[in-house]
Amino acid sequence: MATVRQFQVTFDCADPERVGRFWCEVLGYVPAKTVKSGAGWYACVDPAGDGPRLYFQRVPEGKVVKNRVHLDVRVGTGLVGEERLAVLQAERARLEALGATCFQVLIADGVNESCIVMQDIEGNEFCLD
Repeated sequence: MATVRQFQVTFDCADPERVGRFWCEVLGYVPAKTVKSGAGWYACVDPAGDGPRLYFQRVPEGKVVKNRVHLDVRVGTGLVGEERLAVLQAERARLEALGATCFQVLIADGVNESCIVMQDIEGNEFCLD
């Protein structure tokens, strides 16, 4: 059996280019070389080649329920307490300026560290972790 070494994450959305450009800004990704404006899809890649390709495809139906899979944007890795929360809040402010919304701030409880649940510009959930 072959080992899978590459994968892409696919988003169903109403406006693939708009959502794709949002995620490019969030993650520092760049449009894939194969992107064609108005094609009903959009793709972006990690310029360093380390992260997965993100693919955005137009679908007719809108988002109805919570995502079963979501991205964790790891900006607070290795940080704890107030220092971690401050970094998460700063990233929250940056992403809100791009059109994201904050859904919930989860404060450290002695078991889990703080994280912030966000929604992208079409309401897809993701976490600042």
